[in-house]
Amino acid sequence: MGGPSLRQLHAHHAIHEGGLSGAIGKTEEVEELLEAKEFEVARQAAEHLLEYWETRILSHADAEEDGFYQEMEEKQPDLHNAVIRLTRDHEILRIIVRDTKARLAREGLTPEVLHQFHALLVVNAVHSRDEERLLFGEA
Repeated sequence: MGGPSLRQLHAHHAIHEGGLSGAIGKTEEVEELLEAKEFEVARQAAEHLLEYWETRILSHADAEEDGFYQEMEEKQPDLHNAVIRLTRDHEILRIIVRDTKARLAREGLTPEVLHQFHALLVVNAVHSRDEERLLFGEA
């Protein structure tokens, strides 16, 4: 069902901002290690970044889907289509993480893997903004 912080805009926003900030910082770390030609350490950092996406961002998505979205929809039935779109955003994030993990294991830390990390950042930022606007009425 998720904790009370999911139901309070300021706390929910802080979760989003903290998660995104951490993902940005870890993505920048991977890029800096590549620039320094620390290829093996960069690959390890990329693996840690994927783990971060799974344990921080996607676990938050799971918590939202495990009751919070349904609770919001019960209070406001007109949110049904918004909940469907927000859940699809989560699935897109899961797909990108899965694909990136497979590509990293198969090909190593390629420019395409870095593009995938940037795609995750963009999708997550747009999703969080839309979620706050749609569920909490924030612009």
